[in-house]
Amino acid sequence: MRLALRELWRTPGRFTVVGGALTVLVLLLLFLGGLLDGLFLNSTGAIRAVGSDAVVFSDDARKSLIRSNLDTDVQAAVASLDGVVEVGGFGVALLGVQIPGEDEIADGAVAGYELASDNLPEPPPPGQTYADRRLESSGAEIGDILLVGPAEAPLEIIGWVEDTNYLLQGGLWVEPGTWRAIQNANRPDAIVADGEFQALVVRSEAGADVSALIVQVDGTTGSTETVSEEDAVNAIPGITEQNATFTAVIGATFFVAALVVALFFALITLERLGVYAVLKAIGAPSRTLVFGLLTQAVTIAVSAFVVGGLIALGLAQVIPPEVPVQFELSRAVFILVGVIVTAAVGGLVSLRRIVRIDPASAIGAGA
Repeated sequence: MRLALRELWRTPGRFTVVGGALTVLVLLLLFLGGLLDGLFLNSTGAIRAVGSDAVVFSDDARKSLIRSNLDTDVQAAVASLDGVVEVGGFGVALLGVQIPGEDEIADGAVAGYELASDNLPEPPPPGQTYADRRLESSGAEIGDILLVGPAEAPLEIIGWVEDTNYLLQGGLWVEPGTWRAIQNANRPDAIVADGEFQALVVRSEAGADVSALIVQVDGTTGSTETVSEEDAVNAIPGITEQNATFTAVIGATFFVAALVVALFFALITLERLGVYAVLKAIGAPSRTLVFGLLTQAVTIAVSAFVVGGLIALGLAQVIPPEVPVQFELSRAVFILVGVIVTAAVGGLVSLRRIVRIDPASAIGAGA
């Protein structure tokens, strides 16, 4: 291993090409992962923010908030079931938002809710809102009076929340009466009556069987489709297709990285046949030579990740806020591990050639 690291230190130029190629691939992986996480988190935050074990939709809504409508009788029926701790109404209106001092209309998701959660405080007073920080990047500030929708319904920002957006539109969290007033003023084709919501947030007892509770809810009401929080998130339009597409592209990029490393170290191994033969002749086992090659591959991969990560962080400072790139630590760790494994697998392509080196023939061929 010391010999391998010494070669890296003394002749770094030999490894510049593969290191540069891996750095570009790491940069691509980080941005693909950041874009995937940004799209996912900013599209699903509202569903995840309400803190539910199950989400109840009307059975004709196809698990869509916008198409769903539930009355007070349904909420009362769900609340009466064994194992249910809390039931709260939830609804979203997607509308343009005028921010004071800004020329551009921001995209907003006005969400009416009844239950506080880890991400959400108790509902604010009528006419006031907790705004997601996505709107702060659009110029909004605490104390601003926002004008929502064509009807220009006023909302005063009294605080910030995070990770609460819906379909890439900045979350504006209000009490139910304010949500209904804004929805009815701006969407006369989708009037919501007093007490009605688009969906219900259900929280169960600790350790309860959520699957059984879901069946019980739909069996009791006869007019609902109840799903887990995860299923409600995946039912948001485009989420499943988006994840599948980005995952395929990320997988293909890892494959390209493996090919780059494999090709480089295959060529390096050919160049080193004489050196490996000498090392074997003086007693170095094949596993030592292979371990040295893997050490170089992993070191180059880690170095490429560090350089690519620093470049990505620098570029992130100049990316427009409209581009939903969001770098998550978990994604960075996944890419680091993936690049290391990919580099190791690529390096192992030369394993068979190293193991089969015959010192006598290799030295004789090189003489």
